[in-house]
Amino acid sequence: MKPVTLPSGWKLFAALAGLTLAMTAVVLASQPDPDGLRSAIRATARSSFALFLLAFLASSLVTLLPGAHSRRILHERRYLGLAFAFSHTVHGVLIYRYAQQFPELFWANRTVASSLPGTLGYLFLLLLTVTSFKAPMRLLGGRTWQALHSTGMWLLAAVFCLSFYKRIPMGGWYPLAFALMFSAITMKLTAKLARQQRRHARAIS
Repeated sequence: MKPVTLPSGWKLFAALAGLTLAMTAVVLASQPDPDGLRSAIRATARSSFALFLLAFLASSLVTLLPGAHSRRILHERRYLGLAFAFSHTVHGVLIYRYAQQFPELFWANRTVASSLPGTLGYLFLLLLTVTSFKAPMRLLGGRTWQALHSTGMWLLAAVFCLSFYKRIPMGGWYPLAFALMFSAITMKLTAKLARQQRRHARAIS
């Protein structure tokens, strides 16, 4: 019996994008609006968060938990990031549809100011997606590209963290999501410190 081979590269992206669309379609079909839209928004928020965590922690996992699995995640980081962008675009389209169809529900307990972090997050998501391809990467140059993607990923992490923190009183999965995001940030900083210590140790050896 041959071992199951997981997709890689663009096949991995296509598989994850297809799963996102299938999940969204099933959720929308299972409930009438507006409940179906709200459920689909929550579902795509979760799929986006899971994919973001993998892309955000890819290099940290290799540093702190070296092995074949962490190296595979790092190798597929670009496609995981693009799958996150796809899932979150679907999430954004669903939010827009909800706002258009049910504006009184959408704007209840919501202000333009409270929407600014999410809007900024989508702006950076667009920048990160566009610059994930070779021509924009060459145009920016390695150092600028690295600075943009590092800044963008940290900003998205902060947006996720703030969004989950504000919703902790609602219960459900939000306390767990906030704990996961906070732990991921801690792990990222720990891995960065570990790499700095290793470079320092090599420099003085």
